[in-house]
Amino acid sequence: MLKDVTKRFGDVVAVDRLSLEVKDKGFMILLGPSGCGKTTTLRCIAGLETPEEGDIYIGDRLVNDLEPKERDVSMVFQSYALYPHMSVFANMAFPLENMKVSKDEIKKTVQQVAELLKIETLLNRKPKQLSGGQRQRVALGRAMVREPQVFLMDEPLSNLDAKLRVYMRAELKKLQKELGITTIYVTHDQVEAMTMGDKIAIQKEGILQQIGTPDEIYFHPSNVFVAGFIGSPPTNFFDCSLTEGAVLDAGVFEYPLLGEVAKAAGESTSAECVLGVRPQDVLVYRDAERKERLCKARLDVKEPLGDKMILDLKVGDYLVKAVVGPDFETEVGDELWISFPPDKIHIFDKKTGSTLV
Repeated sequence: MLKDVTKRFGDVVAVDRLSLEVKDKGFMILLGPSGCGKTTTLRCIAGLETPEEGDIYIGDRLVNDLEPKERDVSMVFQSYALYPHMSVFANMAFPLENMKVSKDEIKKTVQQVAELLKIETLLNRKPKQLSGGQRQRVALGRAMVREPQVFLMDEPLSNLDAKLRVYMRAELKKLQKELGITTIYVTHDQVEAMTMGDKIAIQKEGILQQIGTPDEIYFHPSNVFVAGFIGSPPTNFFDCSLTEGAVLDAGVFEYPLLGEVAKAAGESTSAECVLGVRPQDVLVYRDAERKERLCKARLDVKEPLGDKMILDLKVGDYLVKAVVGPDFETEVGDELWISFPPDKIHIFDKKTGSTLV
């Protein structure tokens, strides 16, 4: 658990008053763009960086003043950090040797972990003789042999090719559940975060933006940044003014709000807001039926992806992305109509970026 942890590098605040609680045996993802403070947070937990303010607890222990080796954590790095001159067995045995574990116990533990990771046939090889996925497993095995209280993982899959990364995501998630070891995992890949974590903590410029389950983060973003960062293609945004008649005026279209949405938007103190709609929720028509909810759009680009197609639509000065089925028949330059389902829109305060609806 982190309580108001702050870490600075000169004038740069890398982590700003971060409070975070990770449940026992949970899988927490720290997600955000490069430079948002994810890795610094992980290094503070590991004891590799010292925060200027705040407290860090591992279990019931306050660990602020403990050395890294005393914190009962194991860290898996992006680079794997294997010793090139040592065999796989020696790499995995190294932490246990430092702990003065007996040779028989080391051999037994390394063999058990290697079998769990399906690398038992690689124990005599050197790292240079291994593929990227095998090295990743060895690095993971070296962390596992200690049976730590917490796993800390800093983008461990980022050096793998796309196909292997997808496979290893599932393997890591399965392994974490089997071991039942609390895990904190850093990534900038939102797909990785959404598919692996029990909870996701999104950071921006050192500040925690939102924490929640993948569904909470996706369907109920706390602000414009989260809505734009999570989801692919990214959310479409429109600058709007909220009129007295509960209508969002975006200039190129007017969108009437209804029921609870209108009530919630009306309680805002600001008339300037941002309408957000995910591309998957944009409805596209070839004709002008249901005009009361539609605006015209011109098709600029088609992006076929096999099981779906992304349309780049021009709506006034806005470029709107929409996801349609692969059999949607249209050509570049066609005039189309779009609408947004009332239960799929997000409304944000333009000044603060916070979610209104």
